[in-house]
Amino acid sequence: MHSVRSLVLLILTLVLPVGLCAQNLDTTRIDQALGRPGQKLGDVYKVGFPRSDLHVSVHGLAIKPGLALGSWAAFTGTDENGMVMGDLVLLEDELSPVMEKLRAAGFEITAVHNHLIDETPHVIYMHYMGHGRASGLAASLRKALASSKTPPEKSAASAEEATTSTWVKTVEDSVGRNGAYKGGVLSYGIPRADAIMMQGMPVGPAAGVAEAINFQAAESGNVATTGDFVLTAEEVNPVISELQAHHILVTALHSHMLTEQPRLFFMHFWAVGSPESVGAGIAAALKHVSTK
Repeated sequence: MHSVRSLVLLILTLVLPVGLCAQNLDTTRIDQALGRPGQKLGDVYKVGFPRSDLHVSVHGLAIKPGLALGSWAAFTGTDENGMVMGDLVLLEDELSPVMEKLRAAGFEITAVHNHLIDETPHVIYMHYMGHGRASGLAASLRKALASSKTPPEKSAASAEEATTSTWVKTVEDSVGRNGAYKGGVLSYGIPRADAIMMQGMPVGPAAGVAEAINFQAAESGNVATTGDFVLTAEEVNPVISELQAHHILVTALHSHMLTEQPRLFFMHFWAVGSPESVGAGIAAALKHVSTK
């Protein structure tokens, strides 16, 4: 009896790690297929494609890639049964070629829209979703991106990342939360309190369902802010009213996905002002959103 028990324990010791590994994504294969590394954020493996090649400005303010020019892909599931969803930042003449490549590879297109207004050149944002072998999804995504001028390699880190500007602390104090400062941009990814489900599976905050709020320095000691609030139907208009009361412009309201539960709406915004006033406006709007 003792020998049988020992044999069972030995088998479990050998088999369980293999089974556990099968439940995870092989991120090395994803990296190889995309030609760049990503970051594990909870159950999500996220890879960024900042459009550092673009020189976009709004009323003369040069937009940093981390503020509003970041394409990304979020992988979940397993190697054999993976899912990828994300957002691509594209110029007008890049939209159709990239969309055609994604559709030919079996991807779903879930949204095409603007984030900013009055920007030069005009930038379009396309959301997508794919199912299948994770490495195959990554390879198809890379082929689609080749139809744009998205830089194929990860760009070198900016020298300004090492120094935190004084405006960052002022914004954080006004918002009432600490953010992440990188590449001259202070960013927030604030999870919603409720679980987001799609096709019976939870969607992690890093897969694009967190409140995404970004800031960068502007002229005369001001800051610019943009991003998207992720809202349920009853939250939409209270947030609009709060943003308007604080002179923050609502630039877009739309969906990013097709079958999520609860139904979500994504509200993009833009403002330039003092760190105190802009941060206070964002904080006031967040009070109308169910967040953690």
